[in-house]
Amino acid sequence: MAIAQAQAQAKTQTPAQTRSRRRIFSGVKPTGHLTLGNYLGAVRRWVQEDQHGADALFSVVDLHALTVEHDPARLRRLSRQAATLMLASGLDPDRCTLFVQSHVDEHARLSYLMECTATDGEMRRMIQYKEKTARERAGGGSVRLSLLTYPALMAADILAYGTDEVPVGDDQAQHVELARVLAQRFNQRYGAVFTVPRMTRPPVAARVMDLQDPTSKMGKSHAETAGIVYLLDEEDTVRRKVMRAVTDSGSEVVYDREAQPGVANLLEILAACMDGLDGADGTDGTDGKAPEELAGEYSSYGALKKDTAEAVVELLRPIRARHAELCADPSYVDGVLRAGAERARGLARPRVDAAYEAVGLLPSAG
Repeated sequence: MAIAQAQAQAKTQTPAQTRSRRRIFSGVKPTGHLTLGNYLGAVRRWVQEDQHGADALFSVVDLHALTVEHDPARLRRLSRQAATLMLASGLDPDRCTLFVQSHVDEHARLSYLMECTATDGEMRRMIQYKEKTARERAGGGSVRLSLLTYPALMAADILAYGTDEVPVGDDQAQHVELARVLAQRFNQRYGAVFTVPRMTRPPVAARVMDLQDPTSKMGKSHAETAGIVYLLDEEDTVRRKVMRAVTDSGSEVVYDREAQPGVANLLEILAACMDGLDGADGTDGTDGKAPEELAGEYSSYGALKKDTAEAVVELLRPIRARHAELCADPSYVDGVLRAGAERARGLARPRVDAAYEAVGLLPSAG
């Protein structure tokens, strides 16, 4: 298939059979249970905005979970749980494409071409690689080669679909920039095959920090879990974690991320959670109040913690309920993932085939 023909085919295979809407790609790595931070920082925006205003593809990027030591059975459980929670949070398979990365072979096929396009120096400059390698070596361990090369796989994830925009936080900005560099370099060497993606930083995404260490991001892979609220935590567990959150010296409730990170984190969580809850009259429960405004409504840390805990409980209640319903009907989730992979494969294969042709590989006789 000619390169131009492959590109044209890839660009026309959307639900509306048009590329009038921008295409976005984003994913969740199943290395732990999804957290409040994952939801407020990314998934809620996917649900409320991206699936409505773009041709959106969302993936459980399970191949990325293989870069570290893992238990195969746990990886399968977490992959299914992540997909189910994304549906429970409101992703609509009639509006977006939800699939598991390893179900679409084109990710691995294109990853090798990206490795052949990238340089060793570019891989070794990746901040996450340097940090994780330093930690492992300090403990007398070593890291897998895939930890060095996985940014090439991430670039393949993005470029395979002709992605226009990649919504990411600051911690992933370096990887998206690498994808841009590799797309431009490939196109210059072999011909125009890839769309050069744009990185977008969602302006409304919440930054959720660990409740026990408010200077660190709330992460699903952390060994210490006391400060992490998981989407499937029981209500009493959520309340206990929030009520035990680290605050700061003094007693005045002030929004100051530098001087009072613990209080600021609680205020940001409260503002973000309440922004997603409707009042009794169907309006926004806080009228869009910012953390600075909410700070003026509290005279004690205890009251702030109590309201924050209840806001989190209310926000997560429908997600947990919908998750339980979906778990009772696993064939539905299987069907969504099967259909999503089929569509993703149809979008990616022509472009990846074009890339293989462009670098000089013989087409398959089959």
